[in-house]
Amino acid sequence: MFPILGLLIFLLINREKRFITSLMLSFLIGFVVFMVANHFVGALSISNEIKIILNRLFLIFILIGLVLNFLFYKKKISWFNNKPDLEHHIDLKFHKVNVFCFWMIGIVVNVMVYSIIIVQQKLEFTLLLLLFCLFFSLINAFFEEVIWRGIMLSALKEFVSTGYAIFVTSIGFGLLHLAIGFSLPLSLLISVAGIIYAVITLKTNSIYPSIVFHIVVNIGMVYSGFIN
Repeated sequence: MFPILGLLIFLLINREKRFITSLMLSFLIGFVVFMVANHFVGALSISNEIKIILNRLFLIFILIGLVLNFLFYKKKISWFNNKPDLEHHIDLKFHKVNVFCFWMIGIVVNVMVYSIIIVQQKLEFTLLLLLFCLFFSLINAFFEEVIWRGIMLSALKEFVSTGYAIFVTSIGFGLLHLAIGFSLPLSLLISVAGIIYAVITLKTNSIYPSIVFHIVVNIGMVYSGFIN
């Protein structure tokens, strides 16, 4: 409650940054509703797979909060809903990499790493597991990318530097996973993944490459046993 109270006070005393402050406040309120809904579902006698799917669907409460904030201030909602431009380059200190190559290398590396882990798992590849994997991966990737690399990143870029916007959204991305039970090391790793997703989104001016990347990672997490 203290973060919400702090943002409410800041909202009243700082007129210049009311939109971005209320955006953060809307996110927190949506997050509280998200957590309450998940607490309710957690007490139900339903399968763990359904609980996980509902958990991901409840991200819509956060998304609704953000959208309502934009509507209240009569601002256009921007979330990089564009055709990806894969011709740009990412400038590293030692090399310049085509964004498409960077994207593909990231996907291939993740597939290889998860394949090694999956081979070591004694999983029964059933139709139920496949359906769970597809539903989880698609729902989770879409909602998380629209929230973090779509609305939050594009909004923050208008008020702070691009680097700071990437940092804040990536840390928030990791903290959200920490709040729902992920370990601290894994949440930090997820924050690093958030930076990669953000760079891909900004360089391609589109959210879709990061959604695809995110789906691949989610599939790997399900079949490697991280999501159960």
